[in-house]
Amino acid sequence: MKNNLKKKQVLSVSIFERIRNLIRLAVVPHKNNDYRPHLIRRYGLVTVIFTVIGLQVGYYSTTNASVLGDKTDITINALFEQTNQVRLQANIPSLNQSIKLNQAAYLKAQDMFADQYWSHNAPDGTLPWKWMGDIGYDYSEAGENLAMNYTTTSDVMEAWMNSPEHKENVLRDSYQDVGFAVVSGTLDNRPTTIVVALYAVPAQVAGASTKTFTEATPDSQAGFLTNAFSLLQFITPAAMAGLLILAFTVIVSASAHTYRDKLPKKLRKSWYRNHGVYKIFVLAIVGSAIIYLCNGGQI
Repeated sequence: MKNNLKKKQVLSVSIFERIRNLIRLAVVPHKNNDYRPHLIRRYGLVTVIFTVIGLQVGYYSTTNASVLGDKTDITINALFEQTNQVRLQANIPSLNQSIKLNQAAYLKAQDMFADQYWSHNAPDGTLPWKWMGDIGYDYSEAGENLAMNYTTTSDVMEAWMNSPEHKENVLRDSYQDVGFAVVSGTLDNRPTTIVVALYAVPAQVAGASTKTFTEATPDSQAGFLTNAFSLLQFITPAAMAGLLILAFTVIVSASAHTYRDKLPKKLRKSWYRNHGVYKIFVLAIVGSAIIYLCNGGQI
């Protein structure tokens, strides 16, 4: 009986040691693997890349998710309702929905698709207020918010409210009217949905001839934080898992690079001397592709 117990204990320790050694060979550079962990050898990298790709394909095939932002349930009425909800929560008067501003916002979105740009101002310098003039809306104060490739109204509003410049337009108490457009098309050869919001004070209400404009253009720091927030919203569980796998593989590659002077002499004289750096570069490309496919919205 005791002999059987000892055999089981020895077997258990042996299995544990074997697993530990396999892990060390896979991810830790040392003499027994020639300072080239198996994870970042060719077959290891192929396994990593196919695993990451498989996660994305499996996720999108089982959830019917859209990879290119070509599906959306954003509506003008929902944008109008949620805008007034956040204004009421801030004790700011509700806006009136203007048919003319809806038309102006639609014309602006169509112009962005026609001239293939993503900006408040057109490539030829045309300002967004031009469309308000085209439909005969006279104003004394106006502002514009933009959003691209969000899939729900709540996502758009959340992104705007997390950007100080966009939030200022949504909550400016002097505005009286608002108009929205939600237009889908192709931008930079990709299916894209653009949301345009125009806020304004009618000239007859303000009783002033001076016109002021507010474009929600974040500064570099705020823009970085807003884009990071938008990205996090659109990172799927599969994408996050893939990025974590790639990040771990990058760490292993960086660790191997620090041992490049201990590689076998034959390898030190070839491209293998800096193989860790090359593999980090490849992994970064794969990670960038995943982020690109997630296609987070922009404002």
